[in-house]
Amino acid sequence: MKLTDKISQSKSTLFSIEILPPLKGKSIQSIYDSIDPLMEFNPAFVDVTYHREEYVYKKRDGGYLEKVSIRKRPGTVGICAAIMNKYHVDAVPHIICGGFTREETENALIDLQFLGIDNVLALRGDSIKTESHFVPEPGGHNYALDLVKQVGAMNNGIYLQDDMKDVSPTNFCVGIAGYPEKHFEAPNLYSDLKWLKAKVDAGASYIVTQMFFDNKKFIDFVKLCKENDINIPIIPGIKVITQKKQLTILPKIFHIDVPVDLYKEVEHCKDDKQVKEVGVKWAINQCKELIKQKVPCVHFYTMGTSETTRRVAAEVF
Repeated sequence: MKLTDKISQSKSTLFSIEILPPLKGKSIQSIYDSIDPLMEFNPAFVDVTYHREEYVYKKRDGGYLEKVSIRKRPGTVGICAAIMNKYHVDAVPHIICGGFTREETENALIDLQFLGIDNVLALRGDSIKTESHFVPEPGGHNYALDLVKQVGAMNNGIYLQDDMKDVSPTNFCVGIAGYPEKHFEAPNLYSDLKWLKAKVDAGASYIVTQMFFDNKKFIDFVKLCKENDINIPIIPGIKVITQKKQLTILPKIFHIDVPVDLYKEVEHCKDDKQVKEVGVKWAINQCKELIKQKVPCVHFYTMGTSETTRRVAAEVF
């Protein structure tokens, strides 16, 4: 079922989660273990992240270096199919620009359509560790906007091979990312919103935001979106802080601010057990306030664990 239909039909704020695929060689049971405790809250959907292939250089006989492809985590197609089969809940795969040609993207979308998957989250994706900036695959997309356009074309029955006849259009509901504190590569929020609007005009149907810890930034972001004629559902992303080291790791990786009050509370904790209590309490207050603002859904970045998300959800859903 399309997420926009779920949102329009719901009389209350929905609950959703995002999970990480297991490391290569690990069982899918780890995913089930993280989802099982959260099923009592009837998640509207489960997002499955995608981690692109990376490369290492191995020295071979003769002194030359061979570029070897590695994949730390499996792709999303099989995981989404397993989740839908076990839980009968909508799984939303991330589709990214990095590491994919246009043809590979088209083939992946066809596979997802055959599985009955109605929703995708279209992202550019991060650069790999050996690159100083994002480099697209030869024949791939540079920007999430291009990815949204490709999905939109397929929804209109337009495939890369233009001489195909009697084709069936896809019917994907396309989500995109939003950044209440702006994307770190954008020169300013105005520029960021301009490109967000372009993705909406290209066919995006809903927005899921980057995690944030200050609700005012989200509320201001929603207001700015409306002022810029962005009127699709905007879903806030929530992360529960569980470790003191996240005070520095999260801002570095996700380019977000930690509010002073939260920083001080975590800083004064004696250990991570206390940090977890602070994080849960902060997230509960965030969620209660967001639900009062009538957000369509609260989306939790579980990072592969469910305990703290379950505790927060138990208080607000």
